Amino acid sequence: EWALGRTPRSVGAEIEEIFHAVPPKRLADLWALRGSVPRVLASRPRNLDRGPAQSHSLGADLDPLPILQLWPRDGGRFITFPLVFTEDPDTHTRNLGLYRIHVYDKQTTGMHWQIGKGGGVHFHKAESRGEGLEVAIAVGADPATMLSGVAPLPEGIDELAFAGFLRGEPTRMARARSLRMRVPAEAEFVIEGIVPAGERRIEGPFGDHFGHYSHAAPFPVFHVKQVTHRAQPIFQASIVGKPPQEDKFMGEAVQEMFTGVLKVIHPEIVDLWAYFEAGFHNLLVVAVENRFAKEGKKTALGLMGTGQLSLTKMIVLVDGDVDPRDRRQVFEAIARHFDPAEDLMMIPGVPLDTLDFTSFKMNLGSKMVIDAQSHARHVGSSGNSPDTGRQAAPLLQEVADPRAFDARVRTSRLCWGGMLVVQVTGDGRAVVEALVQRPEYAAVRLIVAVSGDVPLEDEDLLLWGIFTRFDCARDTVPARTESRGAWLTCHGPLGIDATFKDGYPAPVETPAEVIAKVDGWWGRE
Repeated sequence: EWALGRTPRSVGAEIEEIFHAVPPKRLADLWALRGSVPRVLASRPRNLDRGPAQSHSLGADLDPLPILQLWPRDGGRFITFPLVFTEDPDTHTRNLGLYRIHVYDKQTTGMHWQIGKGGGVHFHKAESRGEGLEVAIAVGADPATMLSGVAPLPEGIDELAFAGFLRGEPTRMARARSLRMRVPAEAEFVIEGIVPAGERRIEGPFGDHFGHYSHAAPFPVFHVKQVTHRAQPIFQASIVGKPPQEDKFMGEAVQEMFTGVLKVIHPEIVDLWAYFEAGFHNLLVVAVENRFAKEGKKTALGLMGTGQLSLTKMIVLVDGDVDPRDRRQVFEAIARHFDPAEDLMMIPGVPLDTLDFTSFKMNLGSKMVIDAQSHARHVGSSGNSPDTGRQAAPLLQEVADPRAFDARVRTSRLCWGGMLVVQVTGDGRAVVEALVQRPEYAAVRLIVAVSGDVPLEDEDLLLWGIFTRFDCARDTVPARTESRGAWLTCHGPLGIDATFKDGYPAPVETPAEVIAKVDGWWGRE
């Protein structure tokens, strides 16, 4: 808020107002936007010949930069807050994105272009012609530019235009020293180079924001041509890992800014929230005011095909009066209203976040939708279906101790009136398969098995331990299934095996000696 001069939510409200008023239908629409005109005019970048970022040159040499290795099992040193600039080979449309940079030596790095990323799309075009792609990396910039790099803007929209809008002043761009493109004139460092066609090198592992080390895999290679910097530059870095880390606050700010845009596209949406605890992409809760029966499911399918939300693994639908940011309200809605026979939608064999490891196939996996909306009748002009007759279930206050039925259960917790979480040793799937059949748990909505490293009393890490560690299609276990043609219906409690499995990358852990060193700082003057 200090950097932006206002709250992220106020930024989002202004963006939503602009979207509603454009194109203007009457003069009053334009008048309503009069306060936004200076920001809109500031969205066009200003071109310069040179800038402070080019005051000093290091040649083609990364060695003088204080590049960090963040976690013990990382594959090496990484630039963790690189503002990566590319241009479309056809249209020369610019893209700014954040993609981690694995440093191999003083002149070569990896380029971690995940699926669906603008820079990767530009490289795909260039490589399909047998051409390399020019790339500029800025390290350190003003907050508006940095936030724009993580903003989920539609493909083809210039992130620097959004930075100018946020800042209220144009972003100043200078001619690159060795490339045909432009670079941020006031960055701390600028690294210029090229990514050749047809070259791959093993990148990673890296302790990423899913709280695990992402597996090493082949990615394109960036060759450094020139490094320049300001006088007395500051090297910008970010730390990700097991939540919460600082990406929580950047991610939540971006959500505040762009929720309004999604509400313009989907007017039935009241609010939505992606949970940092689950690495953002693994759990999205959407509050929908249905205008016809099951409109929420239509909304979920639409969101799963929208921009960066297409990487979402699990969507929970709730009523419009449920706060999607309040985990208690969300899971109580599941406890009251979710019935797997009618309210579960499974989508196997679809693109998934590159960082997701649960399907054991990079970029591929499965998604699911849990409809936790009430089934009260809605009468209106859109021909809503009648009430199904289902009543909301009461919240459970206690259940039988699962240790009485399975010795592999170490401890358990009944969460939010309808989800039983069991911490297990050994085969988590076998435990879940047994428990969903127990009559004692017939009223439980979800039975989830987690591994011993997931503390049940810490709700942040509990959500992390569940939603980063299961593949929807493979690890979901209903009590009973019924098939009618191609329609498979699930009945009874829905089990989820969210235990750590052979082949998963190791979770990110801070070394004990580092914890001891930091603990020793407390109380010092």
